[in-house]
Amino acid sequence: MQTTNLLRTIRLTAWIAVAVCLTGAGIYFITARAPDIQRVIGGAAGIGGPFQLTAHTGQPVTERDLAGKPYAIFFGFTRCPDVCPTTLLDMTSRLEELQGDADKLRILFVSIDPERDSPEFLADYMKSFDKRITALTGTTAQVASIAKAYRVIYEKVPGGGRDYTMNHTATVYLFDAKGGFVSTIAYQENEKNQRAKLRRLIRLAG
Repeated sequence: MQTTNLLRTIRLTAWIAVAVCLTGAGIYFITARAPDIQRVIGGAAGIGGPFQLTAHTGQPVTERDLAGKPYAIFFGFTRCPDVCPTTLLDMTSRLEELQGDADKLRILFVSIDPERDSPEFLADYMKSFDKRITALTGTTAQVASIAKAYRVIYEKVPGGGRDYTMNHTATVYLFDAKGGFVSTIAYQENEKNQRAKLRRLIRLAG
């Protein structure tokens, strides 16, 4: 376990270094916006919907592929220096803690930066995290469509030269096995709450 954690730390550090080097100003800035869901959509029933994306394995994925298991879904991008890798590491830790129950849950990471996050690039990036987490990308229109369905806010922020970063919602959305919205996990919510919410999600599935 210590060796695995060390390798993960090394990989993650390397990715953060790449992110910093790729910015013209040398620093990536991200706004972790976690909107008040009830205020934004006027009710939990409005979150979620049909989508067509491509997994980091190259396989097509739609909302129909999620039926039968509860899932957690969140949005970000690979060049994010803080919020996204932190959330991915949190989900990696939670899956390890769930042990045998981890296979009863799906974790999805949707890129809101399709210009740079190809399936191949995502596949390399995801080697730093639990293999049970599926990264998704698509065309600009496909990403915009799923972001709208899940009430996710994101925007491109110009950097130096032709470079840019992304502002985006940092919330993890939790859904039951029928695709019904259940609750959320806020960015950097304490680990005890994260564990409790994921275990409850699994219990709801029976």
